[in-house]
Amino acid sequence: MSKRDEVIEKMIAEAKKLELTTLSDEFITKVTIGLGPVIYNKGTSIVACSNADELTTVKNSFLKKKLGLTNDDAELDAAIKEVCEQLGTSNKSKFRVHFYALLAMKFNKEDIYA
Repeated sequence: MSKRDEVIEKMIAEAKKLELTTLSDEFITKVTIGLGPVIYNKGTSIVACSNADELTTVKNSFLKKKLGLTNDDAELDAAIKEVCEQLGTSNKSKFRVHFYALLAMKFNKEDIYA
């Protein structure tokens, strides 16, 4: 099994553990592949909801640039906060795969990974 396949399996298992029933195994796989080498580094594979700079990066690089959203910052910030809470405030490992997948679904942008 390749390293990427191992990460995909881990992300699928973690989604089930967190009861993220809206995320299909297929979509998790697509998002994981779409993230590229980011998934292999512990520091970059996780989103730190307590780090304002990290959340700004999610907003600017993912929501605005990758998804092409033009919503106002308050709405984007609220969506990010909602995903932080959905992944669990006590959960220290908020994986970028799940974070981005949930945001893409929230804004009906799943086709970005088609």
